[in-house]
Amino acid sequence: MAFDVAWARAAYPALDEGFVHFDGAAGTLVAEPVARAVAGVLRGAVANRTTAFAPGRRAIQILADARAAVADLVGGEPGGVVFGPSATALTYTVARGLARTWRPGDNVVVSRLDHDANVRPWVQLAEQTGIQVRWAEFEPSTGVLPIQQYRRIVDDRTRLVAVTAASNAIGTRPDVAAVAAIAHAAGAVLYVDGVHATPHLPTDIEALGADFYVTSAYKWSGPHLAACVAAPDRWEALAMDKLRPSPDEPPERFELGTPSWELLAGVTAAVDFLAGLTDAAGSRRERLLASLAATHEYSAGLFRDLLAGLRAVPGVTVLPAPPDGCPTVSFRIGDQHPADTAAALGDKGICVFSGDYYAYEYFQAMGLRDTGGGVRASIYHYTTAQEIDRLLEAVAGVA
Repeated sequence: MAFDVAWARAAYPALDEGFVHFDGAAGTLVAEPVARAVAGVLRGAVANRTTAFAPGRRAIQILADARAAVADLVGGEPGGVVFGPSATALTYTVARGLARTWRPGDNVVVSRLDHDANVRPWVQLAEQTGIQVRWAEFEPSTGVLPIQQYRRIVDDRTRLVAVTAASNAIGTRPDVAAVAAIAHAAGAVLYVDGVHATPHLPTDIEALGADFYVTSAYKWSGPHLAACVAAPDRWEALAMDKLRPSPDEPPERFELGTPSWELLAGVTAAVDFLAGLTDAAGSRRERLLASLAATHEYSAGLFRDLLAGLRAVPGVTVLPAPPDGCPTVSFRIGDQHPADTAAALGDKGICVFSGDYYAYEYFQAMGLRDTGGGVRASIYHYTTAQEIDRLLEAVAGVA
């Protein structure tokens, strides 16, 4: 199905301000239908949940609609969609629940390719429960996360394997399904950080083998809200603390307090918007798969041009990554501090990030964290070829 970038860009009012946005990996712009949905709830009669009157029933429906939307986006079940303020907060929730069954002699496996939100919660809970942490290492020269190492470090005492679906620093897409097969053969749970992957690719958590999959709506045109998706029986196994009157059953058991109805409405609007990025027919799930496949193809073409252009600029070093990753690159210009590079580009109206972007272990392993990390440029479906040219011209000008 064809993807019309001009049509898509028209849905983002913030683009009218004239900035060039290569900062999508840190958070995308919000689509206009999302803003309207959020405002509509804030302006309308929406109460807390109750079946006694219409505004209370609206709240119930808003939450149900958001669960169904996220389930369609990632291929899960609505009854297994748990919302929270951030992927970090949700990961800590799951970590605390799973850690209740960990015993000395057990181990967890984490990756140095991951965002710290899928590292530190597991490391900290391992320390608190007295179990071992094992590390999966990436190859510095290629940015690849070798799968064969998991056969060595996962064993029958491994309780959890945590891995990213895509690196937020260099875009690497590990073979999550292969990691899942190794983890499940040993009886371990697989927790997948899908925050960076979900905006760029069709997602099927069953095909990935993810027991838990976390994603953040603000990375795919939505509001600042996150969701962790698992089969309902996975959630039932986590005996988490809660208030006595609150529900015992998932997913509500894990959503402490009153949800943000307006942000939930924004989540549904964001998923519906993504499903309409092409003229594909069918169910929302089918339209999402078609849209995300089309935007991935579009972004991949731009990304090839960006990589070739960066590598052609004298003094620019592109951090190694596989060619089939998400459209995100980290680079440095000579001895220039990455923060200075980002500021110089920012002065030209180009939005990029510098630092470690919470990919703490990656930059530590690369020996770059103490010297400022890198400069990150990330393509999203509203990026244009003209903006690629503008970024490359600006980089050449500050190199």
